[in-house]
Amino acid sequence: MATNARLQRPADVASLAAFRIGFGILLLVLSLRYFAHGWIAEYFLKPAHFFKYWGFGWVQAWPGLGMYVHFGLMALCALGVVLGYRYRASILGYGLLFAYAHLIDKTNYLNHYYLVVCVCGLMACLPLASAWSLDARRDERLRRAELPNWMLWALRAQFGLVYVFGGIAKLNADWLFRAEPLSSWLGRHSDWPVVGELLAARSTAFAMSWAGALFDLSIVPLLLWRKSRALAFGVLVMFHLLTASLFSIGMFPYLMIAGATLFFEPNWPREWAQLLPTTPTVAVTRPLMTARWLQPALAAYFVVQLLLPARHLLYPGQQCWSEQGFRFSWNVMLMEKNGAVDFRVVEPSTGRTFRVSPSDYFTPYQTAMMSTQPDMVLEAARTIAADYRARGLARPAVYADAFASLNGRAMQRLLDPAVDLAREVDGLSNKTWILPMTTEPSSRVASISGSLP
Repeated sequence: MATNARLQRPADVASLAAFRIGFGILLLVLSLRYFAHGWIAEYFLKPAHFFKYWGFGWVQAWPGLGMYVHFGLMALCALGVVLGYRYRASILGYGLLFAYAHLIDKTNYLNHYYLVVCVCGLMACLPLASAWSLDARRDERLRRAELPNWMLWALRAQFGLVYVFGGIAKLNADWLFRAEPLSSWLGRHSDWPVVGELLAARSTAFAMSWAGALFDLSIVPLLLWRKSRALAFGVLVMFHLLTASLFSIGMFPYLMIAGATLFFEPNWPREWAQLLPTTPTVAVTRPLMTARWLQPALAAYFVVQLLLPARHLLYPGQQCWSEQGFRFSWNVMLMEKNGAVDFRVVEPSTGRTFRVSPSDYFTPYQTAMMSTQPDMVLEAARTIAADYRARGLARPAVYADAFASLNGRAMQRLLDPAVDLAREVDGLSNKTWILPMTTEPSSRVASISGSLP
């Protein structure tokens, strides 16, 4: 009862309004980067085939200029979030458009894309345009000085889960006792002036690995404790700016910095930025009316958020190797994985065999990402089988010669080369044709990488 009373207690709207503005600016930048870097053509127009998420094969890229219009609408929605104009339509529109774009091709999955969709969904349920917004300016009935405390805690929980599960995922032998993948990544900066030699040192990789795990596991309680909050926030900002400069991880550091502001007292913007343009607010004289289903729905949502990252325990073997249960689990910066794959197409009736290169069907970036992920190799094999059926081969069999290296280990077979992948079906069940990873001496392997938006 005491906890429920605290969650229902009114809290200053300022923190949530400031977060809406900051997060909206990041959404706008995220959308415009696709135009600036040519990623719309690279990721949505250039590929001839796309890798689909299980159950979302119906999501297709728009033809012609459609994807440019799509991202243009996203930018307009992001601007609406910043200004608080038609706020609910803007944040919901952005979330749906963003989710649709990234359901087109599994190749482009990133943790912070998933985070953006989750946060947009939560924000669409909350009246974050109650202050400092055009909506509140034009309609005084929307103005509020306070909102229930649980709304703030819902967003805190979403960002907190990223750190907690990210830290738990780092409690593995590679991260703690081999300092991988940081050792491999930091070694690439050995040519940096002054600090290059230090970054390439093995001891630096170990120190940063342990510090990274400790940071993820401790930062949420340190932000929640008032006495340590300011120091913790300063460490958080430095940590994320450092990772942004060392590693190609896109907008993730800045999204997490924005989320961390939610852990300050709800009235912090009024104390820190007295000159911030404001819309007159009125004190809440009656309870905020919300749909009866909203709080139970949010409770169910967070139950799923707690269970989803643990689903990898249902599968045998090393999670980073098989990647079963890997996505949507906040496995942040956890592995350096490289691979190579070729396919053999066999016509069963005649025994004729055709060697097939993935580059005949997929872009270099798609090929690099596919070669290390078993479910994507399966989809590539089925795409090739469909093509050969269209050419007139009856029931072509497709076999993959797939090799991978995880966190500096020697290359080894990833998939059973005797399994006809054209007959396998993707789904949630264990993929028995993924070979177990064997422990072999460390070997430096050339990295295949692509830019991360």
